[in-house]
Amino acid sequence: QVRLIQSGGGLVQPGESLRLSCSAPAEIINSFPTAWYRQAPGKQRELVARIEISGSTNYADSVKGRFTISRDNAKMTVYLQMNSLKPEDTAVYYCNSVTMNFWGQGAQVTVSS
Repeated sequence: QVRLIQSGGGLVQPGESLRLSCSAPAEIINSFPTAWYRQAPGKQRELVARIEISGSTNYADSVKGRFTISRDNAKMTVYLQMNSLKPEDTAVYYCNSVTMNFWGQGAQVTVSS
């Protein structure tokens, strides 16, 4: 079992930005798709964004145009850039190595005025 290492998160006001990072050994980050999920209180975990090995991406409708997932192979890190944050984006965010089903420890993102 490999634990993905997350960083980022915190408390921001509506309209502000945050960036989450997810790091793992190169054979994990660079060889398998990586996804970001989130789970808000009382709700099921939902897929936010996913990046394939090819670099192609897809997003939940609720974050399209505001969030960007990217990968830096040299740094063995996947990022989630979150812009124009809304209160409904408040959740614990998790990164996931899709094929191997490894997870990060989670990061709280709170959007509140």
